[in-house]
Amino acid sequence: MTELRPLSSSGLLVSPLCLGGNVFGWTADKTQSFAVLDAYFAAGGNFLDTADSYMHHFPEQGNEPGQSETIIGDWLATRRNRDDVVVATKVGDHPEHMGLAAATIKAAAEESLRRLRTDHIDLYYTHFDRDESIPVDEIITALDDLVKAGKVRAIAASNISPERLSASLAFSDREGLSRYVALQPRYNLVSRDTYEGARREIVRREGLACVPYFALASGFLTGKYRPGKTIENVRDFPGLAGGYADTERGVKVLDALERVATGRGVEMATVALAWLARQPTVTAPIASARTVEQLPALLAAQDLRLSDTELQALTTASS
Repeated sequence: MTELRPLSSSGLLVSPLCLGGNVFGWTADKTQSFAVLDAYFAAGGNFLDTADSYMHHFPEQGNEPGQSETIIGDWLATRRNRDDVVVATKVGDHPEHMGLAAATIKAAAEESLRRLRTDHIDLYYTHFDRDESIPVDEIITALDDLVKAGKVRAIAASNISPERLSASLAFSDREGLSRYVALQPRYNLVSRDTYEGARREIVRREGLACVPYFALASGFLTGKYRPGKTIENVRDFPGLAGGYADTERGVKVLDALERVATGRGVEMATVALAWLARQPTVTAPIASARTVEQLPALLAAQDLRLSDTELQALTTASS
């Protein structure tokens, strides 16, 4: 993997591919998860993304909130490499710690620290800003308290409106409190308006890092989802991967990806991630792997330098 890069002004140095932990304990059991983590770390990766809520949204499959954090915590403890890994997790969507009230943030952080088996979280995201009746002042102050206590190194936001993001940054500046250093938006070749525009302008203007999630549109951009093709995959739930296959835009994007991938002799996932990595303000796309065999295509994106013609072809197909 290429050299580590600074995550905005946080002081954290991260690899150019962030490994998503949403599949740990869900489609990858503990043994599989450890194998993926080992392979990613051996390849030079150091940036892990998880959340206190993963993956309670699928209780029928036996999932519980926090299981991804627990697996990562067990791996860190077993491998004794905590100081070499940047761990990002999130608050606000755990069923027992829902929302971003100050008391909720602090209680959830303690539980995340326990599951991760660590004394600090490197990057702590607000997961969802659903209740805008909670003042940004309260949220930022609670997060700043965690930073001052040494329990969190840097703070960031995920699903948040441009208005609330701007207000949060302004409050931090005005009061001299901890400031968001990154934004984690939903962003990929078939979901561009979720970031491009007001959010990206704020990130650019304020010097934040963009760490996009759903970088492969839940597997759609790997090419395995096609019109009329049925895929038996637990991750193919409505509105995500399979849903794009029935759209004109989705078909155009897959065709463009396939042309570039074939010409370069690489996987479509590699091209999709390489396109995303080249977009303005993006520091490290997030992608997850259920098996070790899925990792090489993800890691290869950092060494693939798309030409201006290839970039434009993909951008045009996704417009």
